[in-house]
Amino acid sequence: MSTAIVVGSGPNGLAAAVTLAKAGLSVTVLEAADEIGGGTRTGELTLPGVLHDHCSAVHPMGIGSPFLRSLDLERYGVRWRWPEVDLAHPLDNGDAGVLVRSLEDTAAGLGPDGDAWRSLFGPLAEGFDDLAEDLLRPMLHVPKHPVRLARFGPRALRSATSLARRWRTDRARALYGGAAAHVYHPLTRPAMASLGLMMVAIAHRHGWAIPEGGSATITGALAAILAEHGGTIETGVRVRSVDELPPADVVMLDVTPGAAVDILGDRLPARVRRAYRRFRHAPAAYKVDLAVHDGVPWRNEACRRAGSLHLGGTLEEMVQTERDIHYGRMPERPFVLVAQQYLADPSRSAGDVHPIWAYAHVPHGYTGDATEAVIRQIERFAPGVRERIAEMSVRSVSRMAAYNLNYVGGDIITGANTPVQLVMRPRIAVDPYRTGVKGVYLCSAATPPGAGVHGMGGYNAATSALRAL
Repeated sequence: MSTAIVVGSGPNGLAAAVTLAKAGLSVTVLEAADEIGGGTRTGELTLPGVLHDHCSAVHPMGIGSPFLRSLDLERYGVRWRWPEVDLAHPLDNGDAGVLVRSLEDTAAGLGPDGDAWRSLFGPLAEGFDDLAEDLLRPMLHVPKHPVRLARFGPRALRSATSLARRWRTDRARALYGGAAAHVYHPLTRPAMASLGLMMVAIAHRHGWAIPEGGSATITGALAAILAEHGGTIETGVRVRSVDELPPADVVMLDVTPGAAVDILGDRLPARVRRAYRRFRHAPAAYKVDLAVHDGVPWRNEACRRAGSLHLGGTLEEMVQTERDIHYGRMPERPFVLVAQQYLADPSRSAGDVHPIWAYAHVPHGYTGDATEAVIRQIERFAPGVRERIAEMSVRSVSRMAAYNLNYVGGDIITGANTPVQLVMRPRIAVDPYRTGVKGVYLCSAATPPGAGVHGMGGYNAATSALRAL
C-alpha cells in the first residue's frame, strides 16, 4: 500500500488527506497545534456558552465547493443554516445595500440599479456550479465549460472600480465593492473585479451559508471521513525539516511557500526556491470577538437580520482604505467585516448574549492596537453598541500569526492577490502544486484557487499526486 504524510490540518490539508485516503493510500496527518482545523475552529472565546469562530465564519465557498459537495458532509454532522439576509452594507445616511439569495428580491431593493444587477449576476448565478469547476482549478487546464469561462473572463479581468460604474447608486456600488474588498488588494488594479463577481454570484446560487455549531463542524466532518478511510491524525507535531518525516510515497505540505523552503531546504530546485522566496503576502486581519447583550442595535433594520455585514462606507471610501493598508498605512476607519452567525444558528448564544465576529483589514505585520477602530466602525452604524458589550476577545496581528503559522504577518488568505498571484500562485508553473521534489506537493491556500474553506487546493494537489503515482 502506498503511504502519504500530510503536514498541516487546515481545510486544504484535510481535503488532501481525504482524497488520498479514499484512493487507497495509508495517510497520516501531522499538525503542529494541539487542535486540528487551522483557521476553521470554534470555541468559547468570550463567555461560557457563547461560541465564536476563530477565523473562517461564513461559508459561501464551502457550500459551493465541488469537492465538499461531493462528500455528503451532512452525513457527518454538518448542517447548513441561512440567515434571512445574507449580506448587508450600511451607509452613513441609514440606507444599506442588501443582498439576499433571491436575485429578484435583491434587484428590487436596489431601485434604479436593479436591472443592471440582475443582468450581470443572473447568468453568473445560474451557471455558477459549472463555472466553479473551472475557476477553482489551476489556470492552465482544459476548461470543462469554455463558453461560460469565456464570458466570465473579460469582466473578471477588470478592476472592481471600473466594473462598479455600471451602477449609479451608492447602495449598489457599495454592496458590490464590499464583496470585492475580500480580495485584500487595491480595488483599482486589474483583475480585482473577479472575487466580487464570484462572491455575489454564489450568494444568489447557494447563499452565504453558516454551519450549525460553528466552523469546527466542517473540520470534524473531514476528520471523520479521513478516519473512516483508515487515515490518522497526530497533533502537537511541528515539522521543521523533511528529514524528520518517515519514508512516504507522497508528502503534502499545507504550509506557506516560505515554510516549504525551510522544510525542504536544498532539495528544492533553485528556481523553485527563488520563486517561493519571492511569494508576496497580503495585508493582515485584526480580529475582535464580542459577546453582546440583545445583539447589535444597527440603525438599518435589514442589518439586524444579516448574517454578514461589510462596514466600509461608500465604494470611494473603501477604495481609499484598501489602498492605504496595501501601502502600510493604518486608516482611521478601516474596512471591517462582521458576522452574526447566531441569527441562523441560535445554539451559539447564551440566553440574550450573542457572539459577534469581526475583523478589520490592517497593514501587513501591523503592530498597533486596532480594537478601538473596529468598535468605532460598528458604533458608526449601530449607535449604542458599546454599552451592550458584555465581554471581548482580541486577536492582534502578532497573535494571529502565532495562532496559525500560515498567517504570516497576519495574512489570513495566505498570499497577496496581486494580478499575477491571483491567477498563477505560488509560482508560474503548469502544475502549481508540484514543488520540484519528487513526491512532495504544496497544497495550502497559497496554491490555486486560493483562500476559503472549499478544500479545492488540497483536492487539486492530491489529484496531481495520484496522477504521478
